[in-house]
Amino acid sequence: MFDRDNWKEIFETIQKNKVRTFLSGFTVALGILIFVVLYGFGNGLINTFNEFFEDDATNTFFVFPGRTSKPYKGYKSNRQIEFDNSDLTDIEEYFPLFVEYISPRVDRGGMVKYKNESNNYTTRGVSESYQFAEKTIIMKGRYLNQEDIKEKAKYAVIGRLVEKDLFKNENALGKYIDVTGSAFKVIGVFQDDAGDDEERRIYIPYTTRQLIEKNTDKIDQIVIGFKPEIGYNGAMAFEKKLGDFIREKKFIDPNDQRGFFIRNVADQLKQNQQFAGVLQIIVAFVAFGTIIAGIIGISNIMVFVVKERTKEIGIRKALGATPKSVIGTILLESIFITTISGVVGMVIGVGMLSSLGDTLKDYFITNPFINMGTAVFATIVLVFFGGLAGYIPARRAARIKPIVALRDE
Repeated sequence: MFDRDNWKEIFETIQKNKVRTFLSGFTVALGILIFVVLYGFGNGLINTFNEFFEDDATNTFFVFPGRTSKPYKGYKSNRQIEFDNSDLTDIEEYFPLFVEYISPRVDRGGMVKYKNESNNYTTRGVSESYQFAEKTIIMKGRYLNQEDIKEKAKYAVIGRLVEKDLFKNENALGKYIDVTGSAFKVIGVFQDDAGDDEERRIYIPYTTRQLIEKNTDKIDQIVIGFKPEIGYNGAMAFEKKLGDFIREKKFIDPNDQRGFFIRNVADQLKQNQQFAGVLQIIVAFVAFGTIIAGIIGISNIMVFVVKERTKEIGIRKALGATPKSVIGTILLESIFITTISGVVGMVIGVGMLSSLGDTLKDYFITNPFINMGTAVFATIVLVFFGGLAGYIPARRAARIKPIVALRDE
């Protein structure tokens, strides 16, 4: 392998056959390049699915009221189901082993003003624990607390972009904003990784929202954080028990699927991860197909190369070269070309993935990447089969008697 004469002969052969060398190398480099890019795109799809759930806690249920579709226990169909404060207490008391936190949610849109600035924003009445569900990041001040809820305080925690829109370069903390005719003191400013829409929201105590609305106790949604230690199976069991509990309390037919809805974030995440995993397998299969195509391409080229050098092989054997040395030279040349080309294709592919970043986010591919171990392994596989593709025809040619090889045209 380290024989100087062998390497000199290999480089002379490459120099004399530039087109053939280029075609061999291009086939290998293209195969690895396509594999790396496709596999990276598959990882980008998984990143997109994971990012979709990154903003919210995954151990969460969102419970929405609906309209019944069936009569039950004297109640007519098409009845609007409503949640109230008692539901929060009952769920906490009935499921102490499952519930980590619970919060109502009451959404209202309306005009919000500060001095001469105004805009329409969504105000969201919540409890102090809602911060965990949304993974809200406090930039200034604080979030709502239990005392605010109990006292029905007129406090507001505003999004980063609300402060930017209404207060410009002014610090919003301690200032009062007009929320649809009621004055609220800003006690905190938050940011949210979900983007601009989330950062244009305003959080207030849900009890304050209920007070403003004629002291009602109605709530729009119930957000429940279950204990992470119960795991996925525990979450699914909890979802069923919670559904049975709500049906019994609200007099909803057990087979009525429209009376209320539970959005199980953990279940959605698992389903999307499974879907992304299937997509990754499909993409990996296609990418592996490019490796096979590359191997076939190398094999075809090497068959032609060895046939082209049959007379040369006959001369070398006539001068005393052994079949082993003939095969070794051709094999070393094949491995050298495939290795260099494979590394070049791998480096270009990894570089392309690194440069893409979020540019393909509109196509649901976020930060595509490939583990270097996977890329190197694919390159080694292609180099191995590239060497094998050179070995088989070289071995066949080396068996030809010198007189027969010299007659070859």
